[in-house]
Formats: sequence, structure tokens, C-alpha cells
Amino acid sequence: MAKLVPLFSGSGGNSTYIGGASGGVLIDAGVPAKRLGLALAGIGVDPGRIAAVFVTHEHGDHVKGLRVFCEKHGVPVFATEGTLRALERLGAVSAKMRAEPLPPDGVEANGLLLRCFATSHDAAEPCGYTCEAGDGEKYAIATDMGCVTREVRQALRGCDTVMLESNHEITMVQNCSYPYITKRRILGDMGHLSNAACADFLPGLLGTGAGRFFLAHLSRENNTPALAYAAARAAFDMAGAREGIDYELRVCAP
Repeated sequence: MAKLVPLFSGSGGNSTYIGGASGGVLIDAGVPAKRLGLALAGIGVDPGRIAAVFVTHEHGDHVKGLRVFCEKHGVPVFATEGTLRALERLGAVSAKMRAEPLPPDGVEANGLLLRCFATSHDAAEPCGYTCEAGDGEKYAIATDMGCVTREVRQALRGCDTVMLESNHEITMVQNCSYPYITKRRILGDMGHLSNAACADFLPGLLGTGAGRFFLAHLSRENNTPALAYAAARAAFDMAGAREGIDYELRVCAP
């Protein structure tokens, strides 16, 4: 049975494993390859059993370990065409690697079918992913987006497990020491999803089949796990949903 395991989540690096003990795929490789290998070993997965890395976008906290990890283990990389061009410019992919654009009908890897959907972020051609397993379970990863678009809503319908960004508490960003331009970027429609925006979206997913939720990509400076959890829990409570009965909720440590 496949499972979704957040290995790293936050501004310090991001990588998520989807699969079983016999192998699976990674969404992003945003920490050094050695750390990534140790994290996989920690959940009982041989790095050599990774069938592919699917990249959401080219920012460093999502691709820091990509080239070394993929060269070492012979793992192919898939991303949107715009992201691949950006990765080439940054030197995050090399001639030693197999790096391919995502086909319209998705990619099959280790018994999983992955498809991408566009997200709203200040990158070349960012995306999130859905993943369908052979047992019928469907997973989704939607982080690094300033707003929940119609395409995101449509992509996440029918997913059993959803990893959704809950990046910041708006008042903390407004009052932090960041430059104004940085605050405007974070709070804008091409920045990051706030606790409030995440919480507003979550209850509606219950009616489409979702029951397991991961709150991800929390800011270390402008959020806390307790704040992210409280916002989501309050939204579920308002919708009459009961934790442990109607849904499961986990916060990924930043």
C-alpha cells in the first residue's frame, strides 16, 4: 500500500515521498543529497528504489539536492517545460541526468500515475501534483502558491490525502522585519498561502472525498505549527467536521 511521507517541509528544504517500502517517487529534492538519502533510509526506503523525482518549481528549497541525488542514483527528473529550462540555467540538471518535460497524460512510475496542475507562484512554470496509486488511493501536493485557483480546486477534487500549504500568519508577516517588497511578495497572489486561506479551503475538500490532510511549508519566522493547526481545526469545527472521525490532520514541522 502506498503512503505519503513528508520528509522535509518549509523554507529550509522540501521533499515528499510517495510509495511503499519497495519503492516510490519523490516530489522535490530541496535538501542536500546526503540528508535526503538518510531521510529515506529512516523510513526504510532504499534511495536506489526511487523511480523518479517530480519537481514543482526551480527555487532552491525544492531543488538543492536534485542534481547530486539523481546523478548518484540514476534517477530521472520530470517537470514542466518552463521549470526544466530554469533548472538548466541554474545548473540544477546536467547532461548525466535524464530530465524530461511532463507529458499531458502524466507519468507512470513504480505503479503510481502522476499528473501536474498549474499553481500561482513567482517561478517559471510552477505546478503541484496528484498521484494515483494502484490500490485506488489518490494523493495531492499543493504548496508554494499565493492563492487557490480554479485549476487547483479541480485537481484536488477526489483526492484522499492532501498536502496543502499553510505558510504564514498574515499579521506576523505584516509586523516582521522583512523589507516591504518581500512582505508584498509573500502576501501576494503569486507568493504563499496563509493559514487563513488554507483553512478556508480545507472543509470543502471533505465533500469531495478527502479525509487526510497535511499542513505544509510552514514559515519558521512567520508561523508556528500551533497557529496553523488552530486555523485549520477552527474551520473544520465550523463545518461540523470531527477530527479523528471525519478527517485526520497533521502539521509538517518546518
